[in-house]
Amino acid sequence: MSLPKIYTDENAARRHLEKLQWPDGPVCPHCGVVDEATKLEGKSTRPGVYKCRPCQKPFSVTVGTVFEDSHVPLHKWLYAAHLLTASKKGISSHQLHRTLGVTYKTAWFMSHRIREAMRPAELTPMGGTGQTVEVDETYVGRLEGQPRRGRRGGASHKNTVMTLVERGGSARTFHISGTTLATLLPIIRTNIRRESNLMTDQAAWYKYIGKEFASHGTVEHSADEYVRREGERSIHTNTVEGYSRSSNAA
Repeated sequence: MSLPKIYTDENAARRHLEKLQWPDGPVCPHCGVVDEATKLEGKSTRPGVYKCRPCQKPFSVTVGTVFEDSHVPLHKWLYAAHLLTASKKGISSHQLHRTLGVTYKTAWFMSHRIREAMRPAELTPMGGTGQTVEVDETYVGRLEGQPRRGRRGGASHKNTVMTLVERGGSARTFHISGTTLATLLPIIRTNIRRESNLMTDQAAWYKYIGKEFASHGTVEHSADEYVRREGERSIHTNTVEGYSRSSNAA
């Protein structure tokens, strides 16, 4: 099946984006005037550039978007955005790299930039009465300037990442400096409603935090416990751990 032209032709992609962004005509990002711009055309002019008549400044439809100042063709950006939003379980950067025909590094950059653009401007706390939020931390990559270490070297040379996932809802990830209460408490208090059911592993730092919520369920991974039932509640952190694994793969 052939792809729509907006995903294979840069000019078609630009016209499509202009139609979406400017339903009432070009909008100058510098002065905000609507439909008072002239399209510049010529051998020395980049395609899709307009000049605002009131403020005399040039602009294009990508100004102020995640596509601005990118060397990646616009149609590949649109196709990447389509793949990320249309895939039920998301799509990894490796798959984007193969599908778009760009390097893995470029695909990783594109996927993270698109996800950041989709983040709500104002985040309200997750969870609520009857809702469950799972919390877990993991260690990824290697801190800049830190040497590679063997298996016995611990995780002090890696980045510490904490993830919050509301079952059946959204997820949030934070790059943190460590797992002290002073670091974790502000993030958890700001991002999770107190009426929520909190689910964590048995790490000591969660015992104090858990007292602030409607309930606090823990699983003891060190004893090979990964899920258990308590009445109608399912105690586990499988959702957040699965999210963290898929994010690391991306």
